[in-house]
Amino acid sequence: MQTPSVVSPQAWEEARQALLVKEKAQMRAHDALAAERRRMPWMAVGRDYVFEGPDGRLSLLDLFEGRRQLIVYRAFFEPGVFGWPENACRGCSMIADQVSHLAHLNARDTTLVFVSRAPQADIAGLKTRKGWTMPWYTITDTFDSDFGVHEWHGHNVFVRDGKNIFRTYFVNNRGDEAFGTVWSYLDVTALGRQEVWEDSPAGYPQTPTYKWWNWHDNYGAEAAPNARWVEVSDAGEAAFRKVGEGAKP
Repeated sequence: MQTPSVVSPQAWEEARQALLVKEKAQMRAHDALAAERRRMPWMAVGRDYVFEGPDGRLSLLDLFEGRRQLIVYRAFFEPGVFGWPENACRGCSMIADQVSHLAHLNARDTTLVFVSRAPQADIAGLKTRKGWTMPWYTITDTFDSDFGVHEWHGHNVFVRDGKNIFRTYFVNNRGDEAFGTVWSYLDVTALGRQEVWEDSPAGYPQTPTYKWWNWHDNYGAEAAPNARWVEVSDAGEAAFRKVGEGAKP
């Protein structure tokens, strides 16, 4: 193993600062790409789809759970998949293990669900064994083939206007591997993180940065941002900006 050179703390910090310039450029490029996604055209979903859930049949509209946005991950868990019936696809299972607490995503009016062709009894058993809690439904029709996930995994993103549903984004292959955080999911949605710093089309919902953040078990109890948290987050943002102004570009 050919390791890098060992240097002094000063030389190490110089190297870190040089790399930081590139990292900041990459982050700005990521933000610009997310802004471009928010301007992607929408595709109307021209038919309904039927899924099986723990309590019976549901439509694609039902999967939104009343929220405005929906992210659907097609996970491979069905007869013929390696690991069946005790396990789902290993790659899909790694993605499931990475899913963070959904309360934060839900707070941005967005629902995440998994779908597979396995019966609900098998899905329930898998979730119990693995400790997964995301909603997970059974595909009963051509949803997977119609949305590019009949032979491989992938995330489809939808938005609704009343009862009208639109497909806004799709990503698969290596594009899936980094999903799991609330930010990775929101950055592929039509509405984004919905914070005021984002470059979004006019009229898109946006709220002050940090203010909507909450403990995952406190969103329901706190209808408006806590005044103390507003004060703390304002101070933190001011400190970040002051450091940024004095840092190297």
